[in-house]
Amino acid sequence: MVQYTGIAVFLLGAFAMSLPSSYSVGSLMLVLASPILAIRPRPLALTREDQAILLVLGLYFTVTALSAWLDGQGSRGLDKPSRFLLAIPALLLLIAYPPRLGWLWHGLAIGGMATGGLAIWQKLIEGASRAGGFTQIIQYGNISLLLGMLCLAGLGWAWVQPRHRAWLVWMGLGAVGGLLASLLSGSRGGWLAAPLMLLVLYWAEGRRLPGRAQLGLVMAVLIAGGIGYAIPELGVQQRVHTATDNITNYLSGENHDTSVGLRFQMWDAAGELFQQRPLFGWGEHGYREALAEMAERGEIAPRVAEFGHAHNELVDTAAKRGVVGVIALLCLYLVPLAAFAKGLQATCPQRRALEAAGALLPVAYLGFGATQAFFEHNSGVMIYAFWLAVLWGLFRQTSTPRPSNTRT
Repeated sequence: MVQYTGIAVFLLGAFAMSLPSSYSVGSLMLVLASPILAIRPRPLALTREDQAILLVLGLYFTVTALSAWLDGQGSRGLDKPSRFLLAIPALLLLIAYPPRLGWLWHGLAIGGMATGGLAIWQKLIEGASRAGGFTQIIQYGNISLLLGMLCLAGLGWAWVQPRHRAWLVWMGLGAVGGLLASLLSGSRGGWLAAPLMLLVLYWAEGRRLPGRAQLGLVMAVLIAGGIGYAIPELGVQQRVHTATDNITNYLSGENHDTSVGLRFQMWDAAGELFQQRPLFGWGEHGYREALAEMAERGEIAPRVAEFGHAHNELVDTAAKRGVVGVIALLCLYLVPLAAFAKGLQATCPQRRALEAAGALLPVAYLGFGATQAFFEHNSGVMIYAFWLAVLWGLFRQTSTPRPSNTRT
């Protein structure tokens, strides 16, 4: 059974962004196999942390599903919330049958290289203005960035493998591919989250290095960022300049209907709606109807009412599901973050790599959510729910660290 779960985990990373809806393949395999737990001879021994993560997955499903029901969305409203519920048996399966760690890191490296290759093809060969893979551009760019950062976390695992040089190159190529795809997508919101993600990696590994090595890493990051900005073909300059112009125009009152200006209006409108119904919010349908009425009264630009979400996860949740929804969302982020962050002091590099990867997931989503409602998209829901299950399920097998010269 561990071979089966290993393949599922591998596919979850390898196919994350390289094919249409391929991020669902590994997840589906885990869910379909989970009924085998019913015939397992011994019950699972769950830790407090296991129970806490299972609880927040169930809590978020309950709150979002109840909101959808009260909003009159019917069965369609359960589509995205159900992913968090389905992640529960997937996590239990991985706790019962954890695969070798190599399945995870190998899949992530291939996924990073694949999304990087796809972005190069779309941007530089096909001539697209922005690489978008097979999903929404912002989702593609940000998830690709997450892939690259997870590969960087995997360098700690690669370092203690018997063929560590080959693994370091492999994980490094995955990191470059994911980061390059993010740049070619022009998804600026992800770039805002990058410093937070780098801080997680520094806390896990960077601070253990000698002072000169730390300085060298900082310089390397700054030089890489400067090169990425300086190459016109990557489109970073244009995206940064456009954002700066948008903010200037909004503050001066010259033009409020730019990409950034519309976001500011969405946040203002959602904040006003939250104040009117702070406890349970307006619901999906109620939110759209309220925006349409605000547009008719001239309080917001008509284009703002065309968007189904506020382009900010926390603000969008507050407007649609109120304080109850915000609490569930914060629990979904902060409980796993706290569980993984406890072990960033671990002496075992393999365990520390998993803990860094696990902490990166909620930190990345917190950052991405500043400019995008990530859970409004299937890719955002599937990646968070099932990667959380995978990373925690695999982390559990490192509770008793293996010798560093063993194959994992």
